[in-house]
Amino acid sequence: MHRGHDHDHHHGGSSHARSGHNAAGRPPAQWQTPHAPEDHHHPETAPEPDFDLVEQAFADTFPRAADPTSFLRLAGIPFTGRTADGRTLNLLRVEFEEATDVGSVTPHLGGGSLAYAPLPAKLVSRRRRLAFVYQADDGVARLTLAEARSLFFA
Repeated sequence: MHRGHDHDHHHGGSSHARSGHNAAGRPPAQWQTPHAPEDHHHPETAPEPDFDLVEQAFADTFPRAADPTSFLRLAGIPFTGRTADGRTLNLLRVEFEEATDVGSVTPHLGGGSLAYAPLPAKLVSRRRRLAFVYQADDGVARLTLAEARSLFFA
């Protein structure tokens, strides 16, 4: 059965899974993104591939930077930025929050109370949150790395 394509799967040998697009265990020739969404004319709406790794690298490196101001410039973080709706934001600080989850809570059957259980070492998780704190006319705004990079330089 051809299932929607009309080329020959017989490649001259007894195993037809050893070459071509049917090759087992072969990695793709190149990394590819899925088909673009309907709004492919607006690349700024598409998330950057592996941005979580970029954010992790920033969080690991920024606290030890000898020159934090230059580091922020290299990362494309504006000190004074403008949002898409025209608000002006001024960078006050970069914050890191670290959390280690060592227990879990689940509701008892019926939902009247909660059960607590400490997590075994294998299930303990660590998280680091990064925030860029900006002063705006209407108060303080906490932005993610992606949001701060999306500001227009003022």
